[in-house]
Amino acid sequence: MEVDDDNSPSTSAAVPDGETTVPTANSTPVQPPAVPPAVVPPTIAPLPAVVPPIAPIPAVRPPVFKPPVPQNGEVKAVDSDSDHEDDGRATAGEYEISEESRLVRERQEKAMQELLMKRRAAALAVPTNDMAVRTRLRRLGEPITLFGEREMERRERLRMIMAKLDSEGQLEKLMKAHEEEEAAISAKAEDIEEDIEYPFYTEGPKELLDARIDIAKYSIVKAAARLQRARRKRDDPDEDMDAEIDWALRQAGNLVLDCSEIGDDRPLSGCSFSRDGKLLATCSLSGVAKLWSMPRVSKVSALKGHTERATDVTFSPVHDLLATASADRTAKLWSSDGSLLKTFGGHLDRLARIAFHPSGKYLGTTSFDKTWRLWDIDTGMELLLQEGHSRSVYGIAFHQDGSLVASCGLDALARVWDLRTGRSILALEGHVKPVLGASFSPNGYHLATGGEDNTCRIWDLRKKKSLYIIPAHSNLISQVKFEPQEGYYLVTSSYDMTAKVWSGRDFKPVKSLPGHEAKVTASDISADGRYIVTVSHDRTIKLWTAGNIEQENDMDWTEG
Repeated sequence: MEVDDDNSPSTSAAVPDGETTVPTANSTPVQPPAVPPAVVPPTIAPLPAVVPPIAPIPAVRPPVFKPPVPQNGEVKAVDSDSDHEDDGRATAGEYEISEESRLVRERQEKAMQELLMKRRAAALAVPTNDMAVRTRLRRLGEPITLFGEREMERRERLRMIMAKLDSEGQLEKLMKAHEEEEAAISAKAEDIEEDIEYPFYTEGPKELLDARIDIAKYSIVKAAARLQRARRKRDDPDEDMDAEIDWALRQAGNLVLDCSEIGDDRPLSGCSFSRDGKLLATCSLSGVAKLWSMPRVSKVSALKGHTERATDVTFSPVHDLLATASADRTAKLWSSDGSLLKTFGGHLDRLARIAFHPSGKYLGTTSFDKTWRLWDIDTGMELLLQEGHSRSVYGIAFHQDGSLVASCGLDALARVWDLRTGRSILALEGHVKPVLGASFSPNGYHLATGGEDNTCRIWDLRKKKSLYIIPAHSNLISQVKFEPQEGYYLVTSSYDMTAKVWSGRDFKPVKSLPGHEAKVTASDISADGRYIVTVSHDRTIKLWTAGNIEQENDMDWTEG
């Protein structure tokens, strides 16, 4: 019995797994209940089987979280405890992250390349002169300019092209060839420049040179006569300048409407007296110019030839000729009997005003092509194409000496040009709106301009500044004219349907000439100062005369 206690199941349970027990004779009856030991190992065996697969799990999970998830701003958690599920989700997460990372990396690499390219471009020597930039682009086989490209943009484009060539290793080869070419060209240019002296002016035709010489000779004689007359009036004790001016202003103050005549079916745009005062010329938007006899204003002839509206008409101060300007871009020269003599074509846009040189040999025209031109009336040749205004040129007037010409335009600027040298000697700034009319005073040193700012400005050419500002009208001033003999008064016409007379001494108002029912487009004064004519968009010609001129002439004849 003691042996049986020693061979109890608890004792046998302590036998290790790897050892076998040898049954004995004494223990034979005990074997049937000893069958349970086979069940005990399975209950203990699963424990080691479960523990080994659990141990590698911590080693598998860390790589799932190691990829750069925070760079993309996303955090992905894995909740599954299964090896298969963990592997699948980790693979999907790695694919999404790597795609985003690849895009980010590409952007970073591209930005880095651009930065390096800019740094390399900044280190390259790029010409600053635009012509040099264009030359370099041409030599590199690139377009010298792109549509709408400015100078700085063109230079930056050259910089980037050179940087690209440098990165490809081609810049040194190209630049070496170009430097050799430049050296050859500069050597040739130096050889040529040693033999050639470039002029500081734009060379014109020989006819222009002859015209300048002729104008200089003419102006010297005229200026000497004007100065001699002025000295005589100043030194002669019998000459009373104030009394003469007062008499002229009284005559202007007595102006009355003498005649009104329908001038055309369309609005009138210009008018001019002949040199002897016996003829009056008008033009209209119909393109027809008409001649009228004075002082009855009866129609003499019609001048038809323009295909567009006529903008201005003027008589020659020397010959019985007249010229018309038109929107058909031409000016035409007519005889007083109505026959067409010459057509002056060359302007690129419609003409505005027209004027004869005091010598009667040349004709000046202004145009909306931003130029004014000088023509030879004998040959019909264009002698001078003068630029200088930034916008359309409208008004033109010649100095009575013939040496100067004034032009004004829509750039609110009036310019004075020396016809003997071709230089712009004065730029008169003061008007704030387009300047439409200009006129030189016979005294030789006053210039009047009028424009869309409703003012008439008097400029002193000796002081090169504005002498007086006349707030003349309530609408734009279409034309300004000085009295042609002595400049004792001036006349302004305006779109406020009136013309006004102003003193040439103190520029005070002398007389207002109302009567038109539409805007007054032009006016003129006869050579003897007896008549003033105005034309308007109301299609009428109005002739103004001093009421007591004939009476005073009769009194003078009786006293004589």
